Amino acid sequence: MTTPKPPYEPEMAAFLDVYPAPKDITREFIPLMRQAPPSTVTAEDVIAGEPYTHEERQVNGHQGPVTISIFRPLQAGQTSAGLTATAPLPAIYYTHGGGFLCGTRFTGAKDVLQWAKAAGAILVSVEYRLTPEHPYPAAIDDCWAGLKYVGEHAAELGIDADRLMITGQSAGGNLAAALGLIARDQKGPKLVGQLLDCPMLDDRDSNPSSRQFIKEGIWSNGSNVLAWSLYLGPNAGRADVSAYAAPARCTDFSGLAPALITVGSSEVFRDECVSYASELWKAGVQCELHVWPGGFHVFDALMPDHPMSVASNQAKTNWVVKMLARKVSASKL
Repeated sequence: MTTPKPPYEPEMAAFLDVYPAPKDITREFIPLMRQAPPSTVTAEDVIAGEPYTHEERQVNGHQGPVTISIFRPLQAGQTSAGLTATAPLPAIYYTHGGGFLCGTRFTGAKDVLQWAKAAGAILVSVEYRLTPEHPYPAAIDDCWAGLKYVGEHAAELGIDADRLMITGQSAGGNLAAALGLIARDQKGPKLVGQLLDCPMLDDRDSNPSSRQFIKEGIWSNGSNVLAWSLYLGPNAGRADVSAYAAPARCTDFSGLAPALITVGSSEVFRDECVSYASELWKAGVQCELHVWPGGFHVFDALMPDHPMSVASNQAKTNWVVKMLARKVSASKL
């Protein structure tokens, strides 16, 4: 019996028909993913044509140094050769996507830089270790080390510590959500918001949407099962998985930063995103949820000129600008 599912938007269905990627990612395909865009994007690509500078720093991690990239907006009269003293700026801390399997701190950063530019903000992006070489908790340990550094050195970095938000896409959305939980539990850094862009939240593979897209879309059920198995090993799907590994496992959503969660109606992650938003609401946390009809996974990154992508990206930009105009104390109103 065929499982019914919401159809793809017609132009997006046509895009998927010719998209050059396997329906299910295998371990053998991972090296190819790491050798192709967007894994090959550089810092120069990110800031090309943008009024931003790039600085790289090494911060202390749990098992060695962690690299972060800091993208700062140019000030009036400033060249890319130097910084000028200004009032502290808001900041976005970004964790890239790639199924925990591929990508770098520059993957997707060009898109996030557009939000930062609209908000007059600094963008910080972190390099984290990938699976299968480095399973959980390597990635979240690296991301937490970077976020702690940003919080502890905000003044030095020119960042307003009361206007710091986190964001991530797909697997990076998992890491961003987990950072929100850790930051709450560890009493800082304080976050003004969390933008979870089609996040990968639940290792249990039990939602209806995970069954609707078995061998379809950019990120199929099979790809998702593989990614979780490489991230969590034999623990994937077990009852004792930490919420820091799979944020959908969280049992206490109180005190988290306001959220925007975005997802397509025609992708594996739809139902876990809707459920996560519902849990935030039940805990009294402000959350905005966008479910885009007929959208596949990361549709607005792969088809940026499609009208629905334009609307989605503008909605994210508007939310970031709104949140970064506030202080932490006001963001939960």
